[in-house]
Amino acid sequence: MGVDTIKRFDRIVAIMIQLQSKRVVRAQELADRFQVSLRTIYRDIRTLESCGVPIVGEAGRGYSVMEGYRLPPVMFTREEAGSFLAAEKLMQKFTDRSLGAHYESAMFKIKSVLRGKEKDWITALENQVVIEPTQKLFNENSPDALEILFESIVEKKQVFLRYGSLREEKPTERTIEPVAIFNENHFWYVLGYCHFRKDYQNFRTDRMLRVQRTKKLFSLEHGTIEEYRNKTAPIKKTKVRILVDKTIARYIKSGRERYGFVSEQLKGDQIEMTFMSSDIENEFPRWYIMFGDYAKILEPQRLKKRVLDLITKTESKLFES
Repeated sequence: MGVDTIKRFDRIVAIMIQLQSKRVVRAQELADRFQVSLRTIYRDIRTLESCGVPIVGEAGRGYSVMEGYRLPPVMFTREEAGSFLAAEKLMQKFTDRSLGAHYESAMFKIKSVLRGKEKDWITALENQVVIEPTQKLFNENSPDALEILFESIVEKKQVFLRYGSLREEKPTERTIEPVAIFNENHFWYVLGYCHFRKDYQNFRTDRMLRVQRTKKLFSLEHGTIEEYRNKTAPIKKTKVRILVDKTIARYIKSGRERYGFVSEQLKGDQIEMTFMSSDIENEFPRWYIMFGDYAKILEPQRLKKRVLDLITKTESKLFES
Protein backbone atom coordinates (compact mmCIF):
# COMPACT_ATOMS: atom_id res chain seq x y z
CA MET A 1 0.00 0.00 0.00
CA GLY A 2 1.48 3.35 -1.04
CA VAL A 3 2.03 6.33 1.25
CA ASP A 4 -0.58 8.38 -0.66
CA THR A 5 -3.13 5.60 -0.21
CA ILE A 6 -2.51 5.52 3.57
CA LYS A 7 -2.82 9.30 3.80
CA ARG A 8 -6.10 9.20 1.89
CA PHE A 9 -7.44 6.42 4.10
CA ASP A 10 -6.55 8.40 7.25
CA ARG A 11 -8.16 11.51 5.79
CA ILE A 12 -11.38 9.69 4.90
CA VAL A 13 -11.62 8.24 8.42
CA ALA A 14 -11.00 11.71 9.87
CA ILE A 15 -13.68 13.18 7.57
CA MET A 16 -16.13 10.55 8.82
CA ILE A 17 -15.38 11.52 12.43
CA GLN A 18 -15.76 15.23 11.69
CA LEU A 19 -19.07 14.65 9.88
CA GLN A 20 -20.38 13.09 13.08
CA SER A 21 -19.08 15.96 15.23
CA LYS A 22 -21.91 18.38 14.36
CA ARG A 23 -25.13 18.64 12.38
CA VAL A 24 -23.73 20.05 9.15
CA VAL A 25 -20.14 20.32 7.92
CA ARG A 26 -19.29 22.50 4.94
CA ALA A 27 -17.00 21.08 2.26
CA GLN A 28 -14.77 24.15 2.57
CA GLU A 29 -14.25 23.42 6.28
CA LEU A 30 -12.98 19.97 5.39
CA ALA A 31 -10.78 21.28 2.59
CA ASP A 32 -9.24 23.90 4.92
CA ARG A 33 -8.58 21.39 7.71
CA PHE A 34 -6.90 18.79 5.50
CA GLN A 35 -5.34 21.34 3.12
CA VAL A 36 -6.73 19.70 -0.01
CA SER A 37 -8.95 20.90 -2.86
CA LEU A 38 -12.74 20.85 -2.82
CA ARG A 39 -12.60 18.32 -5.64
CA THR A 40 -10.63 15.96 -3.38
CA ILE A 41 -13.22 16.38 -0.60
CA TYR A 42 -16.07 15.61 -3.02
CA ARG A 43 -14.24 12.46 -4.11
CA ASP A 44 -13.69 11.36 -0.50
CA ILE A 45 -17.37 11.93 0.30
CA ARG A 46 -18.35 9.73 -2.67
CA THR A 47 -16.01 7.03 -1.33
CA LEU A 48 -17.77 7.10 2.05
CA GLU A 49 -21.16 6.88 0.33
CA SER A 50 -20.02 3.91 -1.76
CA CYS A 51 -19.07 2.17 1.51
CA GLY A 52 -22.65 2.51 2.75
CA VAL A 53 -22.34 5.62 4.93
CA PRO A 54 -25.67 7.50 4.63
CA ILE A 55 -24.39 11.03 3.94
CA VAL A 56 -26.94 13.72 3.20
CA GLY A 57 -25.83 16.67 1.07
CA GLU A 58 -27.71 19.93 1.61
CA ALA A 59 -27.37 22.43 -1.22
CA GLY A 60 -25.64 25.59 -0.08
CA ARG A 61 -25.06 24.23 3.43
CA GLY A 62 -22.88 21.14 3.50
CA TYR A 63 -22.91 17.48 4.48
CA SER A 64 -24.39 15.57 7.40
CA VAL A 65 -24.62 11.93 8.46
CA MET A 66 -28.11 10.50 8.82
CA GLU A 67 -29.19 10.70 12.46
CA GLY A 68 -28.93 7.36 14.26
CA TYR A 69 -26.64 5.80 11.66
CA ARG A 70 -24.10 4.97 14.35
CA LEU A 71 -25.06 4.52 17.97
CA PRO A 72 -22.34 6.21 20.02
CA PRO A 73 -20.62 4.04 22.66
CA VAL A 74 -20.65 6.92 25.18
CA MET A 75 -23.32 9.52 25.82
CA PHE A 76 -22.51 12.94 27.25
CA THR A 77 -24.77 15.53 28.85
CA ARG A 78 -24.79 19.02 27.37
CA GLU A 79 -23.00 20.33 30.48
CA GLU A 80 -20.21 17.80 29.93
CA ALA A 81 -20.09 18.80 26.28
CA GLY A 82 -19.71 22.44 27.38
CA SER A 83 -16.77 21.50 29.61
CA PHE A 84 -15.07 19.89 26.60
CA LEU A 85 -15.47 23.14 24.70
CA ALA A 86 -13.86 25.15 27.52
CA ALA A 87 -10.98 22.66 27.66
CA GLU A 88 -10.49 22.93 23.90
CA LYS A 89 -10.28 26.73 24.07
CA LEU A 90 -7.74 26.53 26.90
CA MET A 91 -5.65 23.93 25.10
CA GLN A 92 -5.53 26.07 21.96
CA LYS A 93 -4.30 29.14 23.86
CA PHE A 94 -2.27 27.79 26.78
CA THR A 95 -0.34 24.96 25.13
CA ASP A 96 1.93 25.00 22.11
CA ARG A 97 0.67 24.82 18.54
CA SER A 98 1.28 21.10 18.16
CA LEU A 99 -0.53 19.98 21.33
CA GLY A 100 -3.39 22.34 20.53
CA ALA A 101 -3.81 20.66 17.14
CA HIS A 102 -3.73 17.18 18.72
CA TYR A 103 -6.44 18.21 21.18
CA GLU A 104 -8.55 19.65 18.36
CA SER A 105 -8.34 16.28 16.60
CA ALA A 106 -9.39 14.53 19.81
CA MET A 107 -12.32 16.94 20.17
CA PHE A 108 -13.66 15.95 16.75
CA LYS A 109 -13.77 12.35 18.01
CA ILE A 110 -15.59 13.40 21.18
CA LYS A 111 -18.08 15.53 19.23
CA SER A 112 -18.75 12.65 16.86
CA VAL A 113 -20.43 10.63 19.65
CA LEU A 114 -22.67 13.47 20.87
CA ARG A 115 -26.39 13.38 20.24
CA GLY A 116 -28.01 15.97 17.98
CA LYS A 117 -29.07 18.34 20.78
CA GLU A 118 -25.62 18.27 22.38
CA LYS A 119 -24.02 19.02 18.99
CA ASP A 120 -26.29 22.06 18.67
CA TRP A 121 -25.30 23.12 22.21
CA ILE A 122 -21.60 22.99 21.28
CA THR A 123 -22.12 24.75 17.94
CA ALA A 124 -24.04 27.60 19.61
CA LEU A 125 -21.26 28.13 22.16
CA GLU A 126 -17.99 27.58 20.34
CA ASN A 127 -17.96 30.88 18.45
CA GLN A 128 -19.05 32.84 21.52
CA VAL A 129 -16.26 31.74 23.88
CA VAL A 130 -12.89 33.49 23.59
CA ILE A 131 -9.86 32.95 25.83
CA GLU A 132 -6.72 35.06 25.47
CA PRO A 133 -3.55 34.61 27.58
CA THR A 134 -2.06 37.77 29.09
CA GLN A 135 1.50 36.62 28.41
CA LYS A 136 3.34 35.17 25.46
CA LEU A 137 3.81 31.53 26.47
CA PHE A 138 5.98 30.25 23.61
CA ASN A 139 8.57 31.78 21.34
CA GLU A 140 7.42 31.91 17.71
CA ASN A 141 10.59 30.04 16.67
CA SER A 142 9.74 27.06 18.91
CA PRO A 143 5.97 26.53 18.49
CA ASP A 144 6.23 22.78 19.27
CA ALA A 145 8.21 23.15 22.49
CA LEU A 146 5.87 21.22 24.79
CA GLU A 147 5.44 18.32 22.40
CA ILE A 148 9.22 17.89 22.07
CA LEU A 149 9.73 18.17 25.84
CA PHE A 150 6.95 15.67 26.62
CA GLU A 151 8.53 13.25 24.17
CA SER A 152 11.95 13.81 25.75
CA ILE A 153 10.70 13.00 29.26
CA VAL A 154 9.03 9.78 28.12
CA GLU A 155 11.83 8.55 25.86
CA LYS A 156 14.61 9.82 28.20
CA LYS A 157 16.45 11.66 25.45
CA GLN A 158 18.33 14.93 25.83
CA VAL A 159 17.09 18.16 24.24
CA PHE A 160 19.12 20.98 22.70
CA LEU A 161 18.07 24.52 23.65
CA ARG A 162 19.00 27.96 22.46
CA TYR A 163 17.94 29.91 25.51
CA GLY A 164 17.57 33.62 26.19
CA SER A 165 18.22 34.09 29.90
CA LEU A 166 17.65 37.44 31.60
CA ARG A 167 21.10 37.13 33.19
CA GLU A 168 22.92 36.76 29.88
CA GLU A 169 23.33 39.47 27.23
CA LYS A 170 23.29 36.90 24.42
CA PRO A 171 21.35 33.62 24.10
CA THR A 172 23.24 30.54 25.25
CA GLU A 173 23.18 27.02 23.86
CA ARG A 174 22.28 24.29 26.32
CA THR A 175 21.78 20.55 26.32
CA ILE A 176 19.33 19.54 29.03
CA GLU A 177 17.65 16.45 30.41
CA PRO A 178 14.01 17.47 31.07
CA VAL A 179 12.65 16.10 34.35
CA ALA A 180 9.22 17.75 34.60
CA ILE A 181 7.00 20.49 33.19
CA PHE A 182 4.85 22.80 35.27
CA ASN A 183 2.76 25.96 34.91
CA GLU A 184 3.31 28.66 37.50
CA ASN A 185 2.45 32.37 37.60
CA HIS A 186 0.90 32.04 34.13
CA PHE A 187 4.08 30.69 32.50
CA TRP A 188 5.22 27.21 31.44
CA TYR A 189 8.49 26.04 33.03
CA VAL A 190 10.71 23.03 32.43
CA LEU A 191 12.76 21.60 35.29
CA GLY A 192 15.79 19.92 33.81
CA TYR A 193 19.41 18.98 34.37
CA CYS A 194 21.56 21.44 32.42
CA HIS A 195 24.87 20.06 31.11
CA PHE A 196 26.09 23.63 30.59
CA ARG A 197 25.58 24.61 34.27
CA LYS A 198 26.07 21.08 35.67
CA ASP A 199 22.97 21.53 37.82
CA TYR A 200 19.17 21.43 37.82
CA GLN A 201 17.49 24.59 36.58
CA ASN A 202 14.09 25.94 35.58
CA PHE A 203 13.64 27.12 31.99
CA ARG A 204 10.72 29.26 30.76
CA THR A 205 9.25 28.14 27.46
CA ASP A 206 8.78 31.69 26.12
CA ARG A 207 12.56 32.20 26.38
CA MET A 208 13.35 29.06 24.39
CA LEU A 209 14.49 30.47 21.06
CA ARG A 210 15.04 27.00 19.67
CA VAL A 211 14.12 23.50 20.87
CA GLN A 212 15.54 20.48 19.09
CA ARG A 213 15.40 16.72 19.62
CA THR A 214 18.64 14.75 19.99
CA LYS A 215 19.43 11.04 19.93
CA LYS A 216 21.46 11.22 23.15
CA LEU A 217 20.00 9.26 26.06
CA PHE A 218 19.85 10.69 29.59
CA SER A 219 23.15 10.40 31.41
CA LEU A 220 21.53 10.51 34.87
CA GLU A 221 18.62 8.97 36.74
CA HIS A 222 16.19 11.71 37.81
CA GLY A 223 13.65 11.86 40.61
CA THR A 224 10.20 13.47 40.70
CA ILE A 225 9.47 17.17 40.43
CA GLU A 226 8.38 17.30 44.09
CA GLU A 227 11.77 16.02 45.24
CA TYR A 228 13.69 18.73 43.42
CA ARG A 229 11.37 21.61 44.22
CA ASN A 230 11.39 20.72 47.92
CA LYS A 231 15.21 20.84 47.91
CA THR A 232 15.38 24.47 46.87
CA ALA A 233 16.92 26.78 49.46
CA PRO A 234 14.45 28.99 51.30
CA ILE A 235 14.22 32.49 49.83
CA LYS A 236 14.61 35.43 52.16
CA LYS A 237 11.36 37.39 52.29
CA THR A 238 10.46 40.87 53.54
CA LYS A 239 7.25 41.78 55.33
CA VAL A 240 5.24 44.43 53.48
CA ARG A 241 2.12 46.24 54.67
CA ILE A 242 0.07 48.54 52.46
CA LEU A 243 -3.24 50.38 52.75
CA VAL A 244 -5.44 50.17 49.66
CA ASP A 245 -8.71 52.01 48.98
CA LYS A 246 -11.71 49.66 48.95
CA THR A 247 -12.65 50.97 45.52
CA ILE A 248 -9.52 49.48 43.97
CA ALA A 249 -8.73 46.59 46.34
CA ARG A 250 -11.07 44.13 44.62
CA TYR A 251 -9.37 44.68 41.27
CA ILE A 252 -5.95 43.52 42.48
CA LYS A 253 -7.14 40.41 44.32
CA SER A 254 -6.66 38.10 41.35
CA GLY A 255 -2.92 38.78 41.08
CA ARG A 256 -1.76 39.51 44.60
CA GLU A 257 -0.86 35.91 45.52
CA ARG A 258 1.98 36.13 43.02
CA TYR A 259 3.53 38.91 45.13
CA GLY A 260 3.37 37.07 48.45
CA PHE A 261 -0.06 38.02 49.79
CA VAL A 262 -0.65 36.76 53.36
CA SER A 263 -3.71 38.46 54.83
CA GLU A 264 -6.00 41.50 54.77
CA GLN A 265 -7.88 43.55 57.35
CA LEU A 266 -10.63 46.13 56.92
CA LYS A 267 -9.65 49.62 58.15
CA GLY A 268 -12.57 51.98 57.55
CA ASP A 269 -12.68 52.83 53.84
CA GLN A 270 -9.38 51.09 53.28
CA ILE A 271 -8.02 47.57 53.42
CA GLU A 272 -4.69 46.78 55.03
CA MET A 273 -2.87 44.03 53.13
CA THR A 274 0.13 42.11 54.39
CA PHE A 275 2.65 40.44 52.08
CA MET A 276 5.83 38.44 52.47
CA SER A 277 7.69 39.59 49.35
CA SER A 278 10.74 37.86 47.86
CA ASP A 279 11.61 40.89 45.71
CA ILE A 280 11.01 44.43 46.96
CA GLU A 281 13.64 45.86 44.62
CA ASN A 282 11.84 45.21 41.35
CA GLU A 283 8.84 42.90 41.25
CA PHE A 284 6.77 44.25 44.15
CA PRO A 285 7.41 48.01 43.68
CA ARG A 286 6.69 47.85 39.93
CA TRP A 287 3.41 46.07 40.65
CA TYR A 288 2.56 48.60 43.40
CA ILE A 289 3.04 51.56 41.04
CA MET A 290 0.12 50.25 38.93
CA PHE A 291 -2.32 51.29 41.67
CA GLY A 292 -0.10 53.48 43.87
CA ASP A 293 -2.35 56.54 43.59
CA TYR A 294 -4.98 54.57 45.54
CA ALA A 295 -2.63 53.13 48.16
CA LYS A 296 -0.11 53.87 50.90
CA ILE A 297 2.97 51.91 52.01
CA LEU A 298 3.08 51.33 55.78
CA GLU A 299 6.30 49.31 55.84
CA PRO A 300 9.15 48.86 55.12
CA GLN A 301 10.81 52.23 54.59
CA ARG A 302 13.11 50.66 52.03
CA LEU A 303 10.14 49.91 49.77
CA LYS A 304 8.98 53.55 49.92
CA LYS A 305 12.41 54.73 48.78
CA ARG A 306 12.50 52.20 45.95
CA VAL A 307 9.05 53.21 44.65
CA LEU A 308 10.05 56.89 44.79
CA ASP A 309 13.25 56.09 42.92
CA LEU A 310 11.34 54.32 40.13
CA ILE A 311 8.83 57.18 39.84
CA THR A 312 11.65 59.77 39.70
CA LYS A 313 13.40 57.85 36.93
CA THR A 314 10.14 57.52 35.02
CA GLU A 315 9.51 61.25 35.34
CA SER A 316 12.99 62.13 34.05
CA LYS A 317 12.46 59.86 31.04
CA LEU A 318 9.17 61.56 30.22
CA PHE A 319 10.77 64.98 29.87
CA GLU A 320 14.00 63.98 28.16
CA SER A 321 14.63 66.03 25.02
